[in-house]
Amino acid sequence: MKKPTLTLLTVLMYFTAFSQDITGTWNGILKVQGMQLRLVFNISKTDNGYSATMDSPDQGAKGIPVTTTTFENAKLKLSIDNAGIVYEGISENDSIVGTFKQGGMSLPMNLSKKLAEKVEINRPQEPKKPFAYYEEEITFENKQAGITLAGTLTLPKKEGKFPVVVLISGSGPQDRDESLMGHKPFLVLADYLTKNGIAVLRYDDRGTAASKGDFSIATTYDLSTDTEAAVAYLKTRKEINIKQIGLIGHSEGGMIAPILASRSKDVAFIVMLAGPGVPIEELLHKQQELIGKASGISDGDIEKTKAINQGIYELIKQASDNEQLKVDLTAYLKQKMMEDTISKRPEGMSDDDIIRQQVSQISNPWMVYFIKYDPAVALKKVKCPVLAINGEKDLQVSPKENLEAIKKALSEGKNKKATIKSLSGLNHLFQSCETGSPMEYVNIEETFSPVAMLEILTWIKIQTK
Repeated sequence: MKKPTLTLLTVLMYFTAFSQDITGTWNGILKVQGMQLRLVFNISKTDNGYSATMDSPDQGAKGIPVTTTTFENAKLKLSIDNAGIVYEGISENDSIVGTFKQGGMSLPMNLSKKLAEKVEINRPQEPKKPFAYYEEEITFENKQAGITLAGTLTLPKKEGKFPVVVLISGSGPQDRDESLMGHKPFLVLADYLTKNGIAVLRYDDRGTAASKGDFSIATTYDLSTDTEAAVAYLKTRKEINIKQIGLIGHSEGGMIAPILASRSKDVAFIVMLAGPGVPIEELLHKQQELIGKASGISDGDIEKTKAINQGIYELIKQASDNEQLKVDLTAYLKQKMMEDTISKRPEGMSDDDIIRQQVSQISNPWMVYFIKYDPAVALKKVKCPVLAINGEKDLQVSPKENLEAIKKALSEGKNKKATIKSLSGLNHLFQSCETGSPMEYVNIEETFSPVAMLEILTWIKIQTK
């Protein structure tokens, strides 16, 4: 008699699951790169099935049309074709357990009819006001580019003449705190240095936060003129010792610092935090290999990706006309699609959509300049003192190859004032870590290793005696 009872219970559960009303407002939190983004799906019933819109409150977007909405056998699927977004989930009680996909990324996101609340992330190093130093919101002009940049100047005291550093962020549009993965490395570093007698200027990248301009058309060299404008501004401040203006650049910022120092006598010293030393093409190949292995990607797939990228890099290096580059890239990627070399396609996007998106990203001015760049060219011209440090577990800018290349270039330029160090147990963000994988960044409470900050401070104190 037990078997029929079990069968009846199974049937009841089946009909309960599939009779759930999917209409209404569903809320979720998308966690990506340390950020929490609220998403809201508004689902309604139609004569032919369902329709929906999406809101993104944190981005100020509302009523984004959902292309297709289906709900069958407890499975919800929402597609926004022009954004390449697909959400798929299974209805479980009063929630939907699912996955959000866009641009090759696949991220877990559950939906509920309850209002979604962001989870507080613990970042114990972030300073809280009131600060034990003077802080001023400032703006300065890059006359060459015709734009105004905004930032924060922190001074040990309101009166006096202090050594100062300009903080230069890594790749992509960054705010003055270099906010990423739920961390604010530049806020933490600026707080530490200012408490220890060093003034700090940090600023929003052009076109980001409070700064004007268009980041999307700027090359790394263009960004170096923003830093140059920051240095020029500091020279107007009575609190600054103009003979002790230094640069601290992280990642791409560690590439910008030597570019400016190689042409400006106003720069007294530079600190390269995970700055590149090898040609960027070589750096990217190594980065893809190390991160790929850490992510469990097979050697075969890593080599396949390397071969595709090498073809892209060759087209970029040979290009003299951007429009022709776009034509060549389109033909190359179509060929790889036909060969099925590029087998993983983002769901919700056609091959033509993917190619257009890729060509747009690859052919932008920043990427073209970046791929062609060899850091040794500027490093050989740098005559001021240089501190170059990397985390031993950095998978984005591999320490061994890059530190050796920096040392070699400075030596060839006859710069005898260089200090080169690899710091044990630290990753690309200078956090104490396990593997160095970028996937760890957001889960590590530490924002910036005290060991690394002490290394930086000690070296700067020596340069500014």
